[in-house]
Amino acid sequence: MKKLLILGARGMVGSAVVRAATERGYTDILQPRSKDLNLLNQAETHAYLAKHRPDAVVVAAAKVGGIHANSTYPAEFMYQNLMIAANAIEGAYQAGVERLMFLGSTCIYPKFAEQPIQEDSLLTSALEPTNEAYAVAKIAGLKLCQHYRQQYGVTYHSAMPTNLYGAGDNYHPQNSHVLPALIRRFHEAKLNNTPEVAIWGTGTPLREFLHADDAAAGILHLLELENPPEWVNLGCGTDISIGDLARLVKDAVGYEGELTFDTSKPDGTPRKLTDISKIKATGWAPKISIEQGVPMAYQSFLDEQAAGALRE
Repeated sequence: MKKLLILGARGMVGSAVVRAATERGYTDILQPRSKDLNLLNQAETHAYLAKHRPDAVVVAAAKVGGIHANSTYPAEFMYQNLMIAANAIEGAYQAGVERLMFLGSTCIYPKFAEQPIQEDSLLTSALEPTNEAYAVAKIAGLKLCQHYRQQYGVTYHSAMPTNLYGAGDNYHPQNSHVLPALIRRFHEAKLNNTPEVAIWGTGTPLREFLHADDAAAGILHLLELENPPEWVNLGCGTDISIGDLARLVKDAVGYEGELTFDTSKPDGTPRKLTDISKIKATGWAPKISIEQGVPMAYQSFLDEQAAGALRE
């Protein structure tokens, strides 16, 4: 592919795709900043795509956040993610773009989907209420790609990443996801000699985590397939308890205080694991284990903080 457009190239996933594409020999990578391209503006998005006419587009742009942010701002999460999907996909089609990859999230699946979650569980029962607005918008993007491919013959397809982490993550004190939140909490507790760090719940819920560099490799792998699946799960296929994750972060940070669990707080869903057999059948598999990835993520946190580039 001669010209690759990455929407959301400054985010964790988008920047990882830029790095991976550069390493693979892509030389013409468009990576507009949000100040240069407002994806919520249809006319502006369509004009940009018509002007640059990329050979392929990766839609990594999104309004994202944790449970608190999703629960507090559902209208913004739904509206902005719907607009990003609709404007990018229709704009790409009008500009004659033949390849487009839309990134969603495994939160598109039903709250009580059978574990590990397979792609065909989509729309079989109710979503998790706390992130329903975000999930509905991502389902809409997935379905747009599916139907544009069906109706117009363009190769538009989707990937649903699990919990991602790594360089460029968001460390906001309230609105970040669990792993960057743990990194920040243990780091600050270490600096302040705080005697203990309390984690919500029992620590028993199981979650799946994929390093952003693995995700980027998977995205480019799918983008380069001649006939990719309509949508696939993008995960690691294994999970870890929140308690064990906290211990990994504690060790990586070098925090020597106590780790405690506030069992008066809710645990959330007991388990959320994806079935990745469909993408593995295409020849891709993750390479970075969570034991390797957590120290890498902490080093990225330190580097970004030192450079004044920490997202928060």
